[in-house]
Amino acid sequence: MKVAIVTDSTSYLTEAEIAKYDIKIVPMPFILKDKIYKEGVDVTTAEYYAMLSESDSFPTTSQPSVGEMMALYEELRDEGYEAVISIHLASTISGFVSNVASLEGSIEGLDIYAYDSKITVRLMGNLVLKAAQMAAAGKTPAEILPVLDELRDTIDEYFVVDDLQNLVRGGRLSNAGALIGAVLKVKPILTFDNNTNHIVPFEKVRSMKKALKRTEELFNEALAKADYPVRAIVIHANNEAGGRAFQAEVQAQHPDIPVDLSYFGPVIGTHLGQGAIGLTWMRDIDSL
Repeated sequence: MKVAIVTDSTSYLTEAEIAKYDIKIVPMPFILKDKIYKEGVDVTTAEYYAMLSESDSFPTTSQPSVGEMMALYEELRDEGYEAVISIHLASTISGFVSNVASLEGSIEGLDIYAYDSKITVRLMGNLVLKAAQMAAAGKTPAEILPVLDELRDTIDEYFVVDDLQNLVRGGRLSNAGALIGAVLKVKPILTFDNNTNHIVPFEKVRSMKKALKRTEELFNEALAKADYPVRAIVIHANNEAGGRAFQAEVQAQHPDIPVDLSYFGPVIGTHLGQGAIGLTWMRDIDSL
């Protein structure tokens, strides 16, 4: 069976990875100053953060149309694919994956499987890579999807927010809270709630240094319980120097664990703001 793998731009895969496995990327739209941009197509991540710094309006995110997805799936069917696994950002962030699910069974000759990653960024990207590797090896959706479930269950993540204003403009923090936080140099740590899968505050820590140290403590606690090989990912929002420094620190503490570096692009960076840094991890996809 010929299986296509589709994902959206918030997986933040590299061009080499996309080309190697012929992964189809659907750009996620965002709106800034009443203009619609497609992530990864119309502006680079660096250009986006520069625009955000100069904007007095808060960007909003949208999603590709059902018609656009129908056209993509029909094109894949015409290329000889018999099935498509479409892996997208968490349904608690966007309704996109639900719209994709509504297309299941709608295209003759093509089986569509909408998959809620329950996450986003490079963690989702790793799920996509595993699916693509298995599809390239001739595996069927019935074989691929349980592996994705197993990997998804190992994902954990903590994001340290540096600029509180984006939380205010996004409705997650009051102006008074931001003022107090700024004065006290409080850095909120966010995570996905294990029960609701919504992004929620986990702790508030004084200073970025202490907040990052706290995420390392949480990582160490998780490692002590894990009975499988782990791969970590440090993720930054237009803060490559800070991200690389933190990556090096985590790697030095855990020389036997791969520690990758990735980034928050426009769609996810909209909510976290510039300077945010995350420490995330999951089962190493190469161990399955």
